[in-house]
Amino acid sequence: MKDLKKYSNKTKAAFILLVVMLIIVLNNFNTLQNSKKVNENINAIYKDRLVVAHYIFQYSKEINFIKTEAEKLGLSDNVKKKEIIKTLNIVHNIDDLYAKTVLTNKEKEHFDAFLSSCKEINNQVENNNWNKIAYSSEAALKTLESLSQIQIKEGKAKLASANAMYNDNNSLGQLEIALLIILGGITFYLLIVKKTKKTIKIPEPPSLN
Repeated sequence: MKDLKKYSNKTKAAFILLVVMLIIVLNNFNTLQNSKKVNENINAIYKDRLVVAHYIFQYSKEINFIKTEAEKLGLSDNVKKKEIIKTLNIVHNIDDLYAKTVLTNKEKEHFDAFLSSCKEINNQVENNNWNKIAYSSEAALKTLESLSQIQIKEGKAKLASANAMYNDNNSLGQLEIALLIILGGITFYLLIVKKTKKTIKIPEPPSLN
């Protein structure tokens, strides 16, 4: 306490001003970092979740077509083979796009299982084994359903993380406003308040009367 009394009020105010400014700078840095992470999460939701969900929809459409073709009774083997091979080529074109996205370990495991089912379909086409093709198509569709559920789960996690950081930024913004008010008050104090001066009264000389 004695040490504090050595400094003038203006020096103390300037020190507090410096501390507040430092807190605001650190707060701004943290807000920028959070904003960067929010942006990354939003990009990930689009690139690795929404776009992939579209790929899964395309996969499901093509595999359902293969399953339907394999189960048709009034269709010749040559026509079935031609249609299924053509559809498998469309499926393989999607593979490269899907593989370029960011996959979790669980997603990669399911995707590999899906590719195995497609490979099995391709092998059975040559043998005209339509029952096995229908069975492998059903397995592929179940794998796609699992991948779709993972997409939803991962998308929700990214969105929850983005919302949490957005709320943190709001709290930090409110703290900044409060600190700026304090900053303004200190600045006002430094500009307006003057150090009080002690006045010494000089006694009047004694009356000669």
